[in-house]
Amino acid sequence: MKDNIVIIGGGVAGMEAAKQLLSLGYTPILVERNSQLGGHVAGWYRLFPDMTPAKDIIVPLRLDVARANVFTGTRVQSITPERESYTIVLDNGISIEARAVVFATGFSLFDASKKEEYGYGVYDHVITNSDLEAWFCGKEDKRIPSDPKAVGFVHCVGSRDLKAGNSQCSKVCCTTAIKQAIEMKEKFPDAEIYCFYMDLRLFGKKYEDFYINAQRNFGVHFIRGRVSEVGETIDGRLQVKAEDTLSGKPLKVQLDSLVLMSGMSCNEGVRNLARQARLDVDDDGFLKSSNNIYGILNSNRKGVFYAGACTGTKTVPETLAEARAVAVEVHNYLKNG
Repeated sequence: MKDNIVIIGGGVAGMEAAKQLLSLGYTPILVERNSQLGGHVAGWYRLFPDMTPAKDIIVPLRLDVARANVFTGTRVQSITPERESYTIVLDNGISIEARAVVFATGFSLFDASKKEEYGYGVYDHVITNSDLEAWFCGKEDKRIPSDPKAVGFVHCVGSRDLKAGNSQCSKVCCTTAIKQAIEMKEKFPDAEIYCFYMDLRLFGKKYEDFYINAQRNFGVHFIRGRVSEVGETIDGRLQVKAEDTLSGKPLKVQLDSLVLMSGMSCNEGVRNLARQARLDVDDDGFLKSSNNIYGILNSNRKGVFYAGACTGTKTVPETLAEARAVAVEVHNYLKNG
């Protein structure tokens, strides 16, 4: 039997894993449900903390995996464990027998409309972080005013929220909000920018400098307090009610646009495949690693490996590092059993 390797998911994790496996002499099979490779990162404008254009990551990776067997616009229909392999059937009718499978299926963005108090889908000028990134990339969006005087960002939308079914921190939302706040200030220097946060969690290299820069050089206002209500004024502006927990006082701010930082959620579309492959799913809905310290890339099933945000929230550097490591794991497994 050939050493077929199937990688499910063509975002940065799947592409980087494929790139490394190609360098090790394999020809992996990369399956992506969307029409092009790149995942969430392909829809983003710049990446924190260095403001690297996302295309500078995506375009080279797409070229690097050109020699792999790539299926775009294709879903995995089923995955069946065999004695020493897995039979994978794609929705185009192709069946593959693979000795190793890499899940690089990523995450889903929390549906902001579930947080009704923020008015997403109700008020014209309430958008999500994903909507704003698309606008930065050149997509027209009439919900974003042409000359806003005040813009707000709400952190932790769907994260650290038991009512939303997700008690975990999304890890990247605080820094993404800071990045987008800076970008809005660059586009609209006279606008007042507000970030409403519960706690700022800035754990990565240069992240704290990024935050200080947003305050010192761009004048972004950071307000510690959860937004309790969003309404609309007679003239079509947004009125945000919150409590400034540092001063202990209620706060009302009128805005021209409000950006909801939708957090990372588990990719629920993967659960059916996990059930078919007899993979463990963690209590947060993400795929469960064999061990959260030294087995993060390994599943409970022989021959099935993980990379990136399929096991939990990850930054792009973490995702790329896991993808490089999983290629070595797969190589060692195929050579040593």
